[in-house]
Amino acid sequence: MRTLWLILFFNPLYAQQRIDREALVQRHAVHVQQFDPLSSLSVGNGNFAFTVDATGMQSFPDAYAAGVPLGTQSVWGWHSFPNTEGLRFEESIKEYALEGRKIPYSVQLKNKAVDYFRANPHRLQLGNIGMEIIKKDGTPATPKDIRNIHQQLDMWSGAITSEFTVEDVPVKVITVCHSRQDAVAFRISSPLLQEQRLMLRIRIPYPGGAWKDVGNHWNTGQPQSTTFSEDGYLECSLDTTRYYIGLRWSSITGMREAAPHYFLITPAKADDFELTAGFSLNKPAVPAFHETLQESAQAWKTFWQSGGAVDLSGSTDPRAHELERRVILSQYLTRIQCAAGYPPQETGLTYNSWFGKPHLEMHWWHAVHFALWGRPELMEKSLDWYFTVAKKARRLAIRQGFGGIRWQKMTDNNGDESPSSVAAFLIWQQPHFIYMVELLYRHHQDEAVLNKYKDLLFATADFMASFPTYDARTGRYNLGKGLIPAQECFDAVTTFNPTYELAYWHWALNTAQLWRERLQLPRERKWDEILAKLAPLPQQNGVYLATESTPDCYTNERYLADHPAVLGAYSTLPAANGLDTTVMKNTLELVWQKWKWDHTWGWDFPLVAMTAARLHMPEKALDALLMPVRTNTYLINGHNYQDERLTVYLPGNGGLLSAVAMMCAGVDAGPRVNIGFPADGSWNVKWEGLHKMF
Repeated sequence: MRTLWLILFFNPLYAQQRIDREALVQRHAVHVQQFDPLSSLSVGNGNFAFTVDATGMQSFPDAYAAGVPLGTQSVWGWHSFPNTEGLRFEESIKEYALEGRKIPYSVQLKNKAVDYFRANPHRLQLGNIGMEIIKKDGTPATPKDIRNIHQQLDMWSGAITSEFTVEDVPVKVITVCHSRQDAVAFRISSPLLQEQRLMLRIRIPYPGGAWKDVGNHWNTGQPQSTTFSEDGYLECSLDTTRYYIGLRWSSITGMREAAPHYFLITPAKADDFELTAGFSLNKPAVPAFHETLQESAQAWKTFWQSGGAVDLSGSTDPRAHELERRVILSQYLTRIQCAAGYPPQETGLTYNSWFGKPHLEMHWWHAVHFALWGRPELMEKSLDWYFTVAKKARRLAIRQGFGGIRWQKMTDNNGDESPSSVAAFLIWQQPHFIYMVELLYRHHQDEAVLNKYKDLLFATADFMASFPTYDARTGRYNLGKGLIPAQECFDAVTTFNPTYELAYWHWALNTAQLWRERLQLPRERKWDEILAKLAPLPQQNGVYLATESTPDCYTNERYLADHPAVLGAYSTLPAANGLDTTVMKNTLELVWQKWKWDHTWGWDFPLVAMTAARLHMPEKALDALLMPVRTNTYLINGHNYQDERLTVYLPGNGGLLSAVAMMCAGVDAGPRVNIGFPADGSWNVKWEGLHKMF
């Protein structure tokens, strides 16, 4: 009863009307009126996504290749080039002498094996589906011929409606994705169908094997086969990979193979044409357009009516509408690109970065917001993946002489390592698993959660207890040498005791002990020994250092770029390992003043915002979250633009959602809410369904 009284007292919005969620979502419908390579739109279901240009299909992939590409990707579509030279992963191993131990790491040695295992496996671009429109003079229409563009993404229903003209002839396309099948469906309406000057094109790309794959690499002689069967399926074979595209249409006059892996469909003369394409490792049952449209609408209505919502209308701060837009679009994008049974890659299901491989240190940023926004089941989907890769994680720990399981960093669906001179030394992905399952337990308060995840959580903690090295001179345990912190500009061999990792280590081991107590198990002695003797957070002149090994971290230009991870010790985390909030406030002020903000990443801004909110500095929290820096840009489609290489960066979207949830709902340390918004009347913050952060 007292808890309810506190909520009502500190959060009078609970006495107000519930948020009109449909109006909230609809006022941020995306409108596109020109060909812009950064304005492509996507539909998807978490397992599969399809990105379209201004025609509502993938008609002009080359025009978007340098922007937000026209990808068709899934969680299951992977490929490896044949290992014809018998290259071995062991050829990527280098042994390092660290703190009296020789530890083997998989790094970027200059050899073919490293190149191979970094690039393989890689995520596939499954197929390009677009229109080919023939002009009156018999030549194909180009982007310049697409006029009077009016395109809208309706996030309440998940449908994209695209209207345009070609030589003054109207074309209308509705694009939707099925909520439970990896299928995209289209309804096309145009007089061009009666004239048979509008055809549908399906092209199957071949992976280029590069760091980035935007789906427009067409076969130049590689072993690839694409065949069409009478029952309506394209069988796509690339080396040893095989998948199917099932096609269902209203009526056609023919389908022909115009070139290898290039098929043209000629619709029958009619006012409308419907096409559904289903993608699967096995021949899929292909739903009709109307079924796909209904499934999409129902699934999105259910999504938006569940979980949390934030309404900033009525705020006088001119930034409020933009923040609300980013929140709505980020929920949409993370739902279609990051809500599957596997950790996503940083560019989701749009195009490959880092060969399409997920980075486990980013899993927090991709997934935690789902729980904070009252949709923990979307986070839990990807937690089950850890069970499938735990054996390989344990082998990694054993190979390096540690206990427990060491979670991989740059990996794939199978949990294999990828050679990397940075990724191999990162450790901050390790406590993420404990953080996420603790969130899950807090939501359910169910012993079934404890029993399901306890073995993995305890093994995660066992590694964390075996990783530090004891310094007999100081009587403490150090993290490192032999690590790279979240701020990746530090040398692996010489770096030790990064502030953020020390705090995270302490918090996670404490949480692991709490799990043992809940299960009526004795506390682990080794964990308690580490907790009692873990090195304190390093500080100098009243501020926390990035690492104990770099006392020059605020004077050496090298250390004033990349992630300001020192602030992470009091951002996603509560105070741990003796953290002093006065020192952290001084640290925030110094970082704010000295940091090279034009050399940062998209999740850095929510990181800083959460630190400021915990320190009761709401103005600075908002200034951080909405800082006008290139890597904090949110495009018309909601994507967090970084640079020409990373036009999509979903950790930024996920981080934004986590920060806003915390800025509204608060943290465990106190009953206050709206801690990230000033109480000067400039922000009218209404929210519901959000959950506190630790």
